[in-house]
Amino acid sequence: MRRQTATSGFNPAGSSRALRLDPLSLPVRFDAHDIRADGGVRQIELHRERVVLRRAVHGMRMAVNVRVSDFLGVGLRGIDDAQMLVLAHRDPSLTIPLCVSSDRDEIAAAWQMWSDIFALPQLPEDKPRQPAARRRRHNAIRTRRPKFLVRRRAGDLLNPANIHQGEREIIARN
Repeated sequence: MRRQTATSGFNPAGSSRALRLDPLSLPVRFDAHDIRADGGVRQIELHRERVVLRRAVHGMRMAVNVRVSDFLGVGLRGIDDAQMLVLAHRDPSLTIPLCVSSDRDEIAAAWQMWSDIFALPQLPEDKPRQPAARRRRHNAIRTRRPKFLVRRRAGDLLNPANIHQGEREIIARN
């Protein structure tokens, strides 16, 4: 696996190099900023078919595998005086930065290349985000048992229970 940590992820102090990954040299492994992770860093492995996100939260290490087809597309976002390409996901914490540049021609070329390699659509920044559709929950037990076994039986209303009131003593004698 080829690593590109020198030109991506967290740059050393005083470095003027921006995040720039080469789409033709996949798989790539790099570090990215994550405010929720321990140390503020997460590791990303980017392959043509899948993405692996590794981070630690409160000492618990985790690795999340996501198929590339689960991403919405390659999105363009404006940041200060530059633009950033991201692999956009419904869940914002799974969105992955791909390239940061202030050169519009370079961003346009990279945007097209990333979109072609992943076979995902190009998402412009002015497109309003729609909330994700809620998934329908299924009851696991309901599918295991027939409904008539689950229902409670009502009491027998035609034969009410015998109630003896005002009696001094109830004794069963033969």
